[in-house]
Amino acid sequence: VQLQASGGGLVQAGGSLRLSCAASIRTFMGWFRRAPGREREFVAAINLAGDRAYYADSVKGRFNISRDNARNTVSLQMNSLKPEDTAVYYCAARYDLSGDYHYPREYNYWGQGTLVTVSS
Repeated sequence: VQLQASGGGLVQAGGSLRLSCAASIRTFMGWFRRAPGREREFVAAINLAGDRAYYADSVKGRFNISRDNARNTVSLQMNSLKPEDTAVYYCAARYDLSGDYHYPREYNYWGQGTLVTVSS
């Protein structure tokens, strides 16, 4: 199983970035991030069909997760970025849907991460 995240970069506050995750599997997918000195935290997730999306309160209304199952990609459109969004962003995949999708331990596979830096 391979997950390849891309799309990170440097952007000014208020700007936008679009992250993509190319996956070799189709399953429930999530995005997490890890800021310097902080633990990995949930950002967004999407079910296999792509008709249910879940967001952390901190990004709700600014970020949008979507997927293209024909291309096996999951995207995270990030708008109105803030300096506190600065982090390494990871995509992740999980098979067992019984646990809470908010927790990293519920995910089976992880991408390598892509750095997002938001300047003030």
